[in-house]
Amino acid sequence: MRDVSIIGIGQTEVGEHWGKSLRHLAGDAVLAAMRDAGIERADALYVGNMLSGELNGQEHLGALIADFVGLRGVEAVKIEAACGSGAAAVRMGYLAVASGLLDVVIVVGVEKMTDQKGAVTTAGLAMAADAEYEVVNGISFVSLNALLMQRYMHEYGVQHEDFAGFPINAHKNAATNPYAMFRKPISLETFKRARMVAAPINLMDSSPVADGAAAVVLAPSEVARRFQPASVRIIGSANATDSLAVHDRRDPLFLSAAALSAQKAYRQAGIGPNDVDFFELHDAFSITAALSLEAAGFAERGRGVYLAKDGEIALDGRIPICTFGGLKARGHPVGATGVYQIVEAVLQLRHLAGPNQVKNARIGMTQNIGGSGATVITHILAAEG
Repeated sequence: MRDVSIIGIGQTEVGEHWGKSLRHLAGDAVLAAMRDAGIERADALYVGNMLSGELNGQEHLGALIADFVGLRGVEAVKIEAACGSGAAAVRMGYLAVASGLLDVVIVVGVEKMTDQKGAVTTAGLAMAADAEYEVVNGISFVSLNALLMQRYMHEYGVQHEDFAGFPINAHKNAATNPYAMFRKPISLETFKRARMVAAPINLMDSSPVADGAAAVVLAPSEVARRFQPASVRIIGSANATDSLAVHDRRDPLFLSAAALSAQKAYRQAGIGPNDVDFFELHDAFSITAALSLEAAGFAERGRGVYLAKDGEIALDGRIPICTFGGLKARGHPVGATGVYQIVEAVLQLRHLAGPNQVKNARIGMTQNIGGSGATVITHILAAEG
């Protein structure tokens, strides 16, 4: 297996892009990544996407986007793993280059969710849950996570207000991210006054649906510097799964796939949690952020929420998270989110994050979750040179 590096990145602003089609969003991100890498051709294009058929009436995205960006003829496919589609596509690209089968691979994550009414989008997202045992009973992802949050509060004796640090940190970091959907800091009072969605989850606990696209270019590390003097190496890449249905898990408050995925990535990279300088986690809901920190080894069971409460997730904290706003404030275009996380990690490791820079960042970790924890993909990246 060969080492693999990221030699190009591109992203679009996250938001409501009613005037742009799916292919135009993806095209903008892909062409930006190709310019950053200084390439005109690639061996393959992998597209991370969850809902193009359901929300946009368009499948067959691989060939569609390859043709649109001038790559007609290359291998091109869509990869779907619910909200983890973006990172799943990055892992497919990583495997293709690491194996030696392909040399230059472009990965783009794209999703367009805001053209449809909310109920249609919510129903589409619910397709990532177990249709026969969860969705048939009317459950949504907000209500699933509300059940988890309620149980967490009961088991560990914490209050809803204790979770406020997660969205406050995300919005603070998004305020200086020109690609973020919500660039306005929020206060504790804003969190406490937010409209309830499904108790105890309120509006500030929830990431927004959005449109957006992000892309990366992968190449063998041995030639990466020919293209990009600031290349970033992928030193860990792992995927793990769990049951789709939360009630089928032995312990619903432990994201076992997140733990397994992180452990495999740590082993491959030869590091542990204490070596990670920042963590772009999957904060679809505040409770998800707490559970991810615990599963990935940054906090003991029941203590993840205290990292937010005590300010240890800030840019200058012990383990900075959501350094460009995360899903909560940068926005969550589901099939693109995992690629946005990689792009943001590369900016940190290139030391091009501006006011969002984590000081002396050398190793960053990303973790993208599909469903309520059924698919979890972890990547660990390291600055080269």
